[in-house]
Amino acid sequence: MRFIGNASSGLMGYALARAAVLRGAKVQLVAANVELPDPAAAAVSVVGTTAELQEQMLKYAAEADIIVMSAAPADFRPETAAGQKIKKTSAEQELDLHLVQNPDILLRLVTERTDPDQVIVGFAAETAPDPEQLIELGRAKLARKGCDLLVLNAVGGGRVFGRSDSEIRLLVADTDSGADDAPDDGAASQPHAVAGSKDLLAHHIWDAAGKIRSRR
Repeated sequence: MRFIGNASSGLMGYALARAAVLRGAKVQLVAANVELPDPAAAAVSVVGTTAELQEQMLKYAAEADIIVMSAAPADFRPETAAGQKIKKTSAEQELDLHLVQNPDILLRLVTERTDPDQVIVGFAAETAPDPEQLIELGRAKLARKGCDLLVLNAVGGGRVFGRSDSEIRLLVADTDSGADDAPDDGAASQPHAVAGSKDLLAHHIWDAAGKIRSRR
């Protein structure tokens, strides 16, 4: 009846699936808690928890040329789930929830990768007061996760979640820096923002991921 979640709508993931189909890819979409029509010609697996998401991602990962982890699974979950409503018994009652950490699916996909040519794309939704700190947070996550490409969003204030448009910055791992989404002068330290519909941005992401793949 009550749960801990976030406002992620799945719109970006579905846009990525549609764009990949249009490019002729064989697409496996793993979706959680969305109310969107299945993308045409994509195989869809529906999950309900982060543990189920991990199970399905590990199942399909070995055969993938490119993996895009656009889902926004919760970092933490309640240690136990009540089988019935937790009722309020008094006006002064307090409730303590003990949260435990969910599995880090992106990190596990990276560490268990067996195909050196496989490209793994992660997403980061960050809150930062300015673009410089946003990029700093994104680069820290890119280094921590070890993925090849990170799609960086600034969230909050009604941005990104549940909207048909967004603004992203693409950060590329140092080992693939030749494919960074940077101006022609190669100034990869400050990747520029790209704004538009999520369908348009999906193609931008696939272009960057495909460029990394082509260099391997």
